Amino acid sequence: MDECATGLGDYSLVIADEVDGQAQHRADLSSYREVGTTGYRHRKLTRIVDTLHFAPSHASRLVQAADVITFLYRRTFTHAETDERSRKAKIAMWNRLRPRVHHELCWFPSPKGQQHLWARDVR
Repeated sequence: MDECATGLGDYSLVIADEVDGQAQHRADLSSYREVGTTGYRHRKLTRIVDTLHFAPSHASRLVQAADVITFLYRRTFTHAETDERSRKAKIAMWNRLRPRVHHELCWFPSPKGQQHLWARDVR
């Protein structure tokens, strides 16, 4: 989100689904602002305003939409459909969303990981 907002010259307000450990997630955000994230895409988060806000998904259409998109993404790239109609419908839905995707990646920490299973239906 921070990278996308930077590229657009804008800022982000984060509203997430309610989860356990909200205080820790907020503390993590503070740390990411001060010292940066870890990993191969290390960066300080400078474009997220305020703090993390949590809302129950049943009360927010935007959080519900994010849940549906996340479900479709995972279903598309981790589940091989046995019914050809389902496979085509899933791919058609994902292809409508794909132009809006800023960044996507699944990192496999080992050569023997699950990369051979990733995106079987979209190859």
